[in-house]
Amino acid sequence: MTTATNLLRAERIKLFSTRAPWWCLALALAAPLGFTALFFALAGPEIPPTVGNTQLASGNGRTVLVVLAILATAAEFNWGTMRLTFQAVPSRVPALLAKVVVVGAVGAGLGLLVGFGSWGLATLVNPDADLALHSGAEWRSVLGQSLVFLLAAVAGVGVALLLRSVAFALTAVLVWTQVLEAVVVFIPGAGKHIYQWMPFHAADQFVGAGGLGAGALQLPAAPLGPWGYLGYFAAICVALFVAGVLVTAKRDA
Repeated sequence: MTTATNLLRAERIKLFSTRAPWWCLALALAAPLGFTALFFALAGPEIPPTVGNTQLASGNGRTVLVVLAILATAAEFNWGTMRLTFQAVPSRVPALLAKVVVVGAVGAGLGLLVGFGSWGLATLVNPDADLALHSGAEWRSVLGQSLVFLLAAVAGVGVALLLRSVAFALTAVLVWTQVLEAVVVFIPGAGKHIYQWMPFHAADQFVGAGGLGAGALQLPAAPLGPWGYLGYFAAICVALFVAGVLVTAKRDA
C-alpha cells in the first residue's frame, strides 16, 4: 500500500510539475465550453436544443486530453525520466499502472467539468429550451463524459507507450481523430458502415453527441446501442494500454 501510494504521488508530481498539462487542461475545458456557448447562441430553429446537442463539442476537449496523456508519457522517454523511474521500479508494470491511474483520474474529472459545464452553459445561453435532465439517456449524455474522457486518457497513455515519441504519437492521434475519422465516411459504398465502427464515433454515440452529425450524413442504423458502444470504445482503449505495457516491459527504456 505504501509503495502504491508513493508511486501515485510520484506520478502526480511529474504530471503537474510543468506548465504543459495546465495549458492542456485549460484548453480542453475552454474549447468545448466556448463552442457550446456559440452554438446555442447562434443556432437556428432547425437545430433542436437537446441535452445531447450540448455535448457536441466534447470531442474537442477529448482530443486535447489525449494530447495531454501523450505528453505526460512519451515525454518521459524523450527526456530520460522514464529510465530513472524503471530503475526505481524494476518490474515497470506498477509504475505504468500508477501513471494511467493518475492520468485517467484527471481525465475523469475533466470529463465531468466538460459534461456539466457544457450543459450548464447551454442552459444559461438558451434559458427557454427544455434542457432539464429528465431521463437516464440525458444523464448519460452529461455524466457519461467522465467515463469517455477517462478511457480516452487510457488510450493516450497506451499510444505513447507503443510509439515512445511525442512527435510520432501526436501525429498518429491527430491524424486519426481529425482526418481519418472525418473522411472515412465519404468512401463510396462502405464508408458509412466503416464510420459506425470508428472509436471516437463510438464514444460520441454513448453520450448522444453524434445525433446531429448522423442525421446530416444519413448514416445507417447504429449496429450497437449506447452501452454497447461504450464497451467497444473501452475495449479499444484498454487494448492499446495493455499492448503498450507489454511492449514497454520487454524493451529498453
